Amino acid sequence: MTARLIGIDWGTSSFRAWLMDGTGAVIDSLAAPCGILSVEGGDFEGAFARLVGHWPAVPVIASGMIASRNGWVEAPYLPLPLDAAALAAGLVAHRAGGRVIHFVPGALGGSGGLPDVMRGEETEIAGHLAAGGADGLFVLPGTHSKWAQIEGARLTAFRTAMTGEAYALLMAHSILGRLAPARTPGEPEEATAGRAAAFARGLAAGRAEGALLARAFSARTLALTGRLAADEIGDYLSGLLIGDEVAAMLAGMPAFAAPLAVTVIGRGDLAARYAAALGECGASARIAPPGMAREGLRAIGKQAGLIP
Repeated sequence: MTARLIGIDWGTSSFRAWLMDGTGAVIDSLAAPCGILSVEGGDFEGAFARLVGHWPAVPVIASGMIASRNGWVEAPYLPLPLDAAALAAGLVAHRAGGRVIHFVPGALGGSGGLPDVMRGEETEIAGHLAAGGADGLFVLPGTHSKWAQIEGARLTAFRTAMTGEAYALLMAHSILGRLAPARTPGEPEEATAGRAAAFARGLAAGRAEGALLARAFSARTLALTGRLAADEIGDYLSGLLIGDEVAAMLAGMPAFAAPLAVTVIGRGDLAARYAAALGECGASARIAPPGMAREGLRAIGKQAGLIP
């Protein structure tokens, strides 16, 4: 295989890169906990050189927060609707160390008079479409979950929910997490029937009526009264927050809610949790195959003429 393109998904907390041939087949790959916030002194050029500088001198395309105001080079947000061709036309080229890196722009949307933005997810959506995916409603779980509508193979609307970030803040810095056992960052969590039941219980609480922050306090009171084990608090709160998000998004976006079929673009346990929440809310859910960011980078690169 002959190397033709380097695709990089460089987010807030992680770095993923793929060396690909002209068909998109992966020749080499790299994943590192080297998100933009961990690059000392903002030396992104140095980080790039250390991580993939040894790869062949082929065109480079990068998406994610690396193209934000806090990243290496800011690629302006593009208004909706968007597809791979529009993203390709908006690429921002930057020369560094003898190479040219092409940064993928983000997307600008909004509803109810309030603006909304995404960076990185638009590339995953482009990848899903390039891989033969159909129109419909999508959710991309993460620190800031994105709910996106695809019509005519274009991104036409989206909304953001800060569920992942809210969960992290509540568990680490609020009274809700005080009774939960301390965990070492990165420590694997053992899956148990009790934890799965706690998550399901949280989903039910998340779909209930009333103010979210009032219901969230039950993560503490259930533990205080002996009705929730300490090591199940996190799973219960996760279910509650995800359940509230899914129910609110499906109910509050009529255009998104018909038909109730949702594609989840994500990895690991979080994607499975969103699929479970969607099922509890009466929607059918499918989890997209892995590799959507890589597919999207290749699709945008091809549209831009970076590869034949």
